Amino acid sequence: MNKNSKIYIAGHTGLVGSAILKKLKEKNYTNIITRTHDKLDLTNQSLVANFFKKEKPEYVILAAAKVGGIMANNLFRADFIYENISIQNNVIHQSYLHNVKKLLFLGSTCIYPKDAPQPIKESSLLTGPLEYTNEPYAIAKLAGIKMCESYNIQYNTNFISVMPTNLYGPNDNFDLDNSHVLPALIRKIHLAKLLNEEKYDEIMLDLGIDNIFKAKKYLKKYGITKNNVEIWGTGEPKREFLYSEDMADACIFLLKNKSFNDIVNSQSLSKSGEIKNTHINIGTGKDISIKELAYLIKDIVNFQGNFNFNTNKPDGVILKKTDITKLENMGWKYKITLREGIKKAYDFYTQNIK
Repeated sequence: MNKNSKIYIAGHTGLVGSAILKKLKEKNYTNIITRTHDKLDLTNQSLVANFFKKEKPEYVILAAAKVGGIMANNLFRADFIYENISIQNNVIHQSYLHNVKKLLFLGSTCIYPKDAPQPIKESSLLTGPLEYTNEPYAIAKLAGIKMCESYNIQYNTNFISVMPTNLYGPNDNFDLDNSHVLPALIRKIHLAKLLNEEKYDEIMLDLGIDNIFKAKKYLKKYGITKNNVEIWGTGEPKREFLYSEDMADACIFLLKNKSFNDIVNSQSLSKSGEIKNTHINIGTGKDISIKELAYLIKDIVNFQGNFNFNTNKPDGVILKKTDITKLENMGWKYKITLREGIKKAYDFYTQNIK
């Protein structure tokens, strides 16, 4: 991949895609193709086929996906499995048909069994049941991994799958209904701080509600008051977090330096010669409890109130930390600490309230 290579980023406006787009531009890649959803619906087979026929990208980064937190995954199970499988099928198949030199497919560590040994190695794939709350999304991503692997084996394509741990950063989803835990905590704690400091104009601006009494009632529905923030679960589960721009750096590193054959040749195949578990974990290899995370964000935001851990709500998987040995052995390691990353994410959020 050189600076003039034609690179298509599917999903360039989201947390993952925007970080990769920014990093590519910083590294002076000049021939990047993007399309917003209203210009190209990736679930539409004919539209995707026409796009590839016209644009003929050399490299494809598949970061487009329907994503959300525990509540969204559980409520919209059909949407998550249908839309994600449709996107993957269309983009991966058209990449094969149009001789794309290399494709990078981005999944998630939710693909692993809920009781996988910690830290989770790539070899844990398909060794046990998934976490129920995000099973449809995980199954879609599993299909994407196996699709890339299968096309490589049958058609000699060069499609690489990477599984980032929990990501956060600029352009994250801070929606109170369907965001992931870290951005949700940032916004909840920030709004509680504004309540505590009686900065009502800022609250109404943030929520898009022109009446403070309605705004307070709305926030109370989410367990946000001037002295207290409700957090789902016990706070005991541990999670690993990676700043999105670190993830982007790892993706570009792999696009530039590694091929599917490199990955196959670097690992021991099964006795029967099976090629599997060729995906690569991307993470920090470090985790933190949700309770510790909440207090870290509280310190960064400078909120003076307390937390109420609602134990009637689900915790999800108790432990989920990735083994990043494979990626580190390839020569890449994360750079941004959790505190530094949260500060950057919080600054982005407060600077982009409309």
